[in-house]
Amino acid sequence: MRRVAIDHQLLRKEKTNVQLMEKILLHNLNQTEFFINKAIGWALRDYSKTNPTWVAGFIEKNKERMADLSIKEASKYL
Repeated sequence: MRRVAIDHQLLRKEKTNVQLMEKILLHNLNQTEFFINKAIGWALRDYSKTNPTWVAGFIEKNKERMADLSIKEASKYL
């Protein structure tokens, strides 16, 4: 369920509800589960195509709580 919540806005581009996405992502940081960390990275990577500045800022603010995998996936297009 957590992974579905993280991924539910993929491909929404400008229609992404950024406040909702941020809330969901923040509630799922500090996870040890591979697929949760991968989903966080996927969601951020997808949104980075639309708003790279926001994604870079999110990573910078939360990098201490983010898994390396999430950062790697999220940074792919930055």
